[in-house]
Amino acid sequence: MSRFTSFNGQFPLGFEDIEALLEQVSARSASNGYPPYNIERVPARKGQEERLRIVLAVAGFSADDLDVTVEQSRLTISGRQSEATRRDYLHRGIASRQFQRSFMLADGMEVSGAALDNGLLTVTLTKPEETTAVRRIKIDAPRTAT
Repeated sequence: MSRFTSFNGQFPLGFEDIEALLEQVSARSASNGYPPYNIERVPARKGQEERLRIVLAVAGFSADDLDVTVEQSRLTISGRQSEATRRDYLHRGIASRQFQRSFMLADGMEVSGAALDNGLLTVTLTKPEETTAVRRIKIDAPRTAT
C-alpha cells in the first residue's frame, strides 16, 4: 500500500528518502549525548588533503568493544563493554553502557581510518579531490545511401 502525503508541511510523493533522512537527523539530535564527541576540521598539509576528524570520548572501552561501520552514506560507531569480571564498586562515575552514534556522510566522503588512544576514538574522514575527465562522445548518425 502506498503512502500519500499532502503539502501540509510534509514532503510530496517521491521525496520519502529525504523525509526519512530528516527524521533520522532529528532523532539523532534528541539522543542522550553519550558519548560526548568533537568534530574537527584538519587543514590541508603538504601531500594531504583537508580532513575531518570525529573524536569520541570512550573511556573504559577497548578496541574490541568498539565497532565502526559505513553503510551507504551512514557512519555508525557503536560500543558495548563486556563485563568479564564482576567488580565491587564503591563509586562508579565512568559510564559503561552501550552506545551507538550515527553520522550522515556527504557525497564523496570516505572513512580513511580509526584509532583508539588514551580513551579517545578518532575516526578520520577524507574527501578525495574530484578529477575532471573530458570524454568525447561519438555521435551515431544514419548512413545515407550513395
